[in-house]
Amino acid sequence: MIDGHRRPHGPYTVASALLHHLVPGVLERSPELVAAHDIEIRAAAPGLRDVVPAGRATIDASLPDDERILVPAPRRTLRLANGLTEFVREVVPPGRTLMVCNGAETDPTDAELLDVMTRRIPPEVLTVVVYEGGPAPAGDPRGPGALWDLVDRCVHEGFLHAVAEAGRRGLETAEPGGEPWWRFAQRTATALGGLGRIGEAREVWAWARRCSQDPAVHAACAYGLAMLDARDPDPQRRDLARAREWVNEAIAISTLLRDPFERAFKLGFDRNGLALVELREGRPEAALALVESAMELAGELGERHPLHRMVLHANRGRLLAGLGRTKEALDDYTAAIALDPGFPDHYLDRGNLLAKLGLPDEALADYESAIRAGPPMPEAYYNRAELRIARDDTDGALADLGHVLELDPGYLDAYINRAGLLAALERDEEAWADVRAGLALAPGDVHLLVVLGQLETTAGRLGDAHATLDAAVAAAPGLAAAWGNRGVLRFAEGDVEGAVDDLSRAITLDPQPDLYANRAVALRSLGRTAEARTDERRASVP
Repeated sequence: MIDGHRRPHGPYTVASALLHHLVPGVLERSPELVAAHDIEIRAAAPGLRDVVPAGRATIDASLPDDERILVPAPRRTLRLANGLTEFVREVVPPGRTLMVCNGAETDPTDAELLDVMTRRIPPEVLTVVVYEGGPAPAGDPRGPGALWDLVDRCVHEGFLHAVAEAGRRGLETAEPGGEPWWRFAQRTATALGGLGRIGEAREVWAWARRCSQDPAVHAACAYGLAMLDARDPDPQRRDLARAREWVNEAIAISTLLRDPFERAFKLGFDRNGLALVELREGRPEAALALVESAMELAGELGERHPLHRMVLHANRGRLLAGLGRTKEALDDYTAAIALDPGFPDHYLDRGNLLAKLGLPDEALADYESAIRAGPPMPEAYYNRAELRIARDDTDGALADLGHVLELDPGYLDAYINRAGLLAALERDEEAWADVRAGLALAPGDVHLLVVLGQLETTAGRLGDAHATLDAAVAAAPGLAAAWGNRGVLRFAEGDVEGAVDDLSRAITLDPQPDLYANRAVALRSLGRTAEARTDERRASVP
């Protein structure tokens, strides 16, 4: 039995105890299996770092604190949970039970892990039992130093809930306005923003502004407040005008910083933030100019701040790709990867661009590099599935999409793509299941409605299909598949003229061979033989 209470050990209390029990024996039997999960094990059980070397690592760990600027996104913990689950599933003897007490007091990292383990490990292998009873720990005796060690580790691992909680306690133990207090404030506000707790983050930034007269602190606060507005995941809540006001203030203050290295770094950092505002206001060229000015400033830093340069290369690559300057974009992605080959995200970006350029082998290599670089990454498998669909590797695509949904059952696009593939293969029962699961996540999703209408047509439920596809056409008049499937439905209903109209509209939007083939059938039914022959020729062109 493991006490899951997050105090005093913090994130992955359960995982750490379980790994300390399992890893020593696995190291003796299968050291390669431990090596394959080194990132997950070292993140969840820092006490095992002396016996589990870092075979896969980013440069972040080797940098001084002021250069470790990246905070992992909240989804990183799902990747860690999946990797840990796969390790446990591989090594635990069948028929075991994991009992966890104080279940309501577990850290979100452990709660997520227990959920993934319950979902992905068969109960005949491991039964997970979580209950609420258990001893209550004493109050937290940790002082500022111990709390800072916890906050610092959790920031760089992406354990944002723990940062927010321990950071709050750190703010209560340190002298307001002092350097230790400011470090707690900055980490806490950043974590709260990453968790979407925008109001609380604003309060911490405002508190820091009230407590300090240090220009570097005020510049950082202004930048932090700007990013709360610019990065809000809900476009309706974004206030780009206010974000511009705050980031302009950050830039104005940063120009006054006395240390030339600090000034060059901070000004570049702030201009990169303003570039995001410009981009979201629809001015990519202005955004590109700002990123390039930040790169010029980064040239003044020598070998310092490699992560800052990596971010700038990646951001310029995205902007250049969006402007159609693909060769330059590829160069920037390659430069970003060279700065930190262990960082997986840029392999995805470069792979996507290579796929668009018609270089599937190179794109595949990048997707697989992203898969190897770290814990299980649903996006990498999803992107590889799309590439396999384009190459008519249906079995490979279905395997990848299935793995995506095993890793993340909330991955809507994977349901959409797999439902479409299954329907095309006439595996209708499985396709129905994916459509239902997808619509439960996103009611009214037009792509799922298109597949649903196709399935209803095949099942002879023509009235239902008509209502479904009418809704899809109304919601997305620019979606060729909606018109094409409604054309097939109308032919099945005997409305051949309507079928030709819908299929013609679909062909105008996206001239695919199957659309020509379907329209040819309808045209022959109307006696328009010459037009049908033309469509048949078009349908046969590879």
